[in-house]
Amino acid sequence: MNIAIVAGSSRSNSQTAKVARFIRQTLINEFDLVEQEVSVIDLGSYPLPLWPGEDQGPWGLFEKQLAKADALIVLAPEWHGMACPAIKNFFLYATKAQLAHKPAMLGGISAGIGGAYPISELRASSYKNCRLCYIPEHLIVRGVEKVMNMPQPVDEDDRRIRERLNYNLDVLLRYADALKPVRAAIDMSQPEFANGM
Repeated sequence: MNIAIVAGSSRSNSQTAKVARFIRQTLINEFDLVEQEVSVIDLGSYPLPLWPGEDQGPWGLFEKQLAKADALIVLAPEWHGMACPAIKNFFLYATKAQLAHKPAMLGGISAGIGGAYPISELRASSYKNCRLCYIPEHLIVRGVEKVMNMPQPVDEDDRRIRERLNYNLDVLLRYADALKPVRAAIDMSQPEFANGM
C-alpha cells in the first residue's frame, strides 16, 4: 500500500508540513506501513512554478510518487478563508494519469478556529479533470501550533484530533483496497471523455 501526502502550503517549515510528517509517522507506527510506502510532497520546500510554464520544477518527481500511490492525503492551510495558491496550483499539474479513481482524504489546517473553507473549496473544484475521489471523511486541524507536536498528546484537543486522524486513516486505507480493482477495470483512454463535466 502506497500513500502520498501532499503538504499544500507554499511556506517552508510550515505547520501543514508538520502535520504531513505527523500523519506519515502515524501510518508507519499505527498502521504498519513501511517508510518507503509513505511519501510526503512538501510544496513549501519544493515549490511548483506557476502553471503553465516550460519549467515544471519538481513535478517529474511528484508525478512518479503520485502514480505509484494507492491513496492520497491532501492537506490545505486556510489563508484568508481560502485554500492557499500552492495547492490550487498543484491541481493544475495533476492529471488522471496520476490520480484517477484513487481515494483521497482532505485536511484543512488552521492556526485559529477555521480550516473548513479549504475542504469545501477543494471538494468543489480540484477533482474534476484528475478524477480524484475524495472520501466522505476529512480532517480539520484547528489551533495547529498546539497539536501533533509530541509523541503523546498534551491535552484533550490533541488527543481528540489524533483519534479522529486514526479513524479517518483506517477509512482511507479501506477505500484504497476497495478502489484498486475499480481503477484497473476503467478504460481512461477515451478521448471524448478526457475531461470531467
